[in-house]
Amino acid sequence: MEKAGSHSVFEPVLVQVVNNRQRLFVRYFLAILIDLVVLNLFNEYSDRVRIDSFTTSLFAAVLLQVLLRLTIAIEHWVAAWFKAMEGGFAVFMRYFSAWLLLFGSKFVILEAISFAFGDSVQFLGRFHGVLVLILVIVTMLLAEELVARVYRWLGESREASDKTNGEGIRR
Repeated sequence: MEKAGSHSVFEPVLVQVVNNRQRLFVRYFLAILIDLVVLNLFNEYSDRVRIDSFTTSLFAAVLLQVLLRLTIAIEHWVAAWFKAMEGGFAVFMRYFSAWLLLFGSKFVILEAISFAFGDSVQFLGRFHGVLVLILVIVTMLLAEELVARVYRWLGESREASDKTNGEGIRR
């Protein structure tokens, strides 16, 4: 039996996130790494995405994550504003403004990437690369959601197995 506070050499030390700043750090750090992987996979396997270096793709992943989170925050704020109103027109405007912001923001994101990185990061194709950028962003969001679902599933699986065999988490 292991003593409290000890751990096997082959098992990682249990790390518990204790505050919201740590949770946000892990969440966005992981999201940036996922975005980095997606960007580099598109760079490697598609002729529509060109990135000069790994370092540039890292900075592009950070910029994309910041701009995507900003877009989503603005979309939620506008949706809440229309949701507070009564009537069918408000409902229509809520959905229309969400679509407009989420679609239109891709042009802003593409321009921001062009401004920040010039020819070092290029999305090529129809509509000056906007369709490819949308595909990359949708892939990023799907990959982030997949990782989040696996993470939640692993937590549920652990809780279920702890309850069925009566063991607590060893530390």
